[in-house]
Parts: sequence; C-alpha cells; structure tokens
Amino acid sequence: MAWTNSSDVTEFILLGFSDLLQLQLLLFLVFAIMYIVTLLGNITIILLTTIDPALQNPMYFFLRNLSFLEICFTLVIVPQMLVNLLSENKTISFPGCVMQMYFFFFFGSSECFLLASMAYDRYIAVCSPLHYTVIMKKRFCIHLALFSWCSGIPVGTVQTTWLFSFPFCGPNKVNHFFCDGPPVLKLVCADTYLFELYAVTGIIVIVLSPFILILVSYVHIITTILRMPSAEGRHKAFSTCSSHLVVVTLFYGTAGLTYFRPKSSYSPNTQKLLSLSYTVVTPMLNPIIYSLRNKEVKEATKRLLSRKTLKLQL
Repeated sequence: MAWTNSSDVTEFILLGFSDLLQLQLLLFLVFAIMYIVTLLGNITIILLTTIDPALQNPMYFFLRNLSFLEICFTLVIVPQMLVNLLSENKTISFPGCVMQMYFFFFFGSSECFLLASMAYDRYIAVCSPLHYTVIMKKRFCIHLALFSWCSGIPVGTVQTTWLFSFPFCGPNKVNHFFCDGPPVLKLVCADTYLFELYAVTGIIVIVLSPFILILVSYVHIITTILRMPSAEGRHKAFSTCSSHLVVVTLFYGTAGLTYFRPKSSYSPNTQKLLSLSYTVVTPMLNPIIYSLRNKEVKEATKRLLSRKTLKLQL
C-alpha cells in the first residue's frame, strides 16, 4: 500500500494482556468459550429467522442482519487476540493492522445505523400499527439495511487511510489487543491535531446521529405505551421492544464510556476492559437477550429442536 513508503514501521506488536502473563492460558480459554458461544448464538438466530415462517417479518429481518454483523465484527478481532494469547510472537503486519482497523470502523458504524433502523421498525410497530405493513415493506427494509451496511464504508475508508498516511518512526508497540484508533495514533511521529479533530467530529456524527434517532423513537414508543388503556396491551407492546432496548443500552453504554471520556482519564487497562465489553461480551449477549426475552424466538427454537428430535427418532 502506498502509505507504507513514508513509514519506518513494517509491523506492529499488539501488547494485549502481556502484563497478565500468568493468566494467558486462562484468558484464552475464557475468550475462546465466549467466542464459540457468540458464533453458535448468532448462527442460531440467523437460521431461526431464515427458516421459521413465524419469524418472516421486518423485525427479524433486521435481527438477522445484526447477528451476521456481530459474527463479522468478532471475526475481525477475536481470532487474532486468541492467537496472541498463546503465542510469543504478538506481531501484526502493517497491512494487517490497516485492514483490522478498517473493518472495526466499518462494522462499528454499520451497527450504529442498523440499531437505529431496528428502533424505527419498533416505532412504526407500536405507534402506527395499522400502517406497519404498508410502511415496512420488504423493499424499504432492504434499503434501510443496505444504508446501514454502506454507512461504514466512508467511515472506515477516511479514518483508516488518513491515520495510516502519517509516518510511524517507532516504537511499534500497540498497547491494546487490536488495532484501535487511539492506541495506534499514539505511535505516529507527526502533528495529528487535524486528524484528532476530524476523528472526534466523525465519532459524534456517526455515533450520536443514530443514537438521537433511537432516543426520539423510544420517547414516542414509551409515550404511546403509557397511553394504552389496558395493562396487557402495555406489557405486550413493551415486550416487543425490550430486547432491542437492552442491546442498544449495552452497545452505546460501553461505546460511550470508551470514546466520550475526557482524554486525560484514559488508562490502557481501562480501555482494554471497555473494549472487551463491546468486542467480546456484547456480541455474545445479543442472541441470548433476544432468545430469553422474546417469546417468538423461544417458540421458534422449540419448534426447531422438536423437528430435529423427530428426525433423529425416525
């Protein structure tokens, strides 16, 4: 790549959890189990929402997209982290670091807008139920999903290309378990003021814009629910939104603590812990949340297991 010509660094060392040398094997086992649970959970959600006739509606179309995105998101980060936990050689090539950062920004931005699309779907379902089938047509849902996925392209491209156009003169040790923006930026040997200004502005636009849309949607949803005359109706309406609300809270809570704290309060260990929450923990919890809190998903799971059991008996 053209920008490597201006840099003396050809590879980076991901320090990860090197300070916890005695716990490397334990950490590997814990994160490996969490990664397997993440893959199995999200693949199950994709299968259920694809093959079960009762789950062929916009809500589960977006959930299927979210599960696929979570699989891709963890695939970018977790396998490299697991390899580094067992290996003495914790290096990642310069192009490898570039690609990891690009897809991290790409999938992170896409998830923000996908969660906003899901919030809009719930807003229409609760606030305008009679118009739901007219508004949330298949073609419109596909357009929303495509926009969500495509939103990550400019973010990942500009952020990554600009950052790696700076010279890296050494050292090359990234105090993180993946190539995230802030720890890599610390290794740049040039004035990065304009980039940091752009990065902050970009994060505010990309992260806060969909968050505001989600917030506005839920203000209307909660207002509508509180106006419903029956307790049963209120409970039923809220139950259709509760899973998404929990997922949004987890995602934006951890992302906000990571990227919207004062710069002076940054601590590498705290940064790693918060990063683990949205790169490892949240993708694992999302399918569990939707499975435990969603009656239709639980019933679809039972139907799938019943069919599998019947086939085995035959």
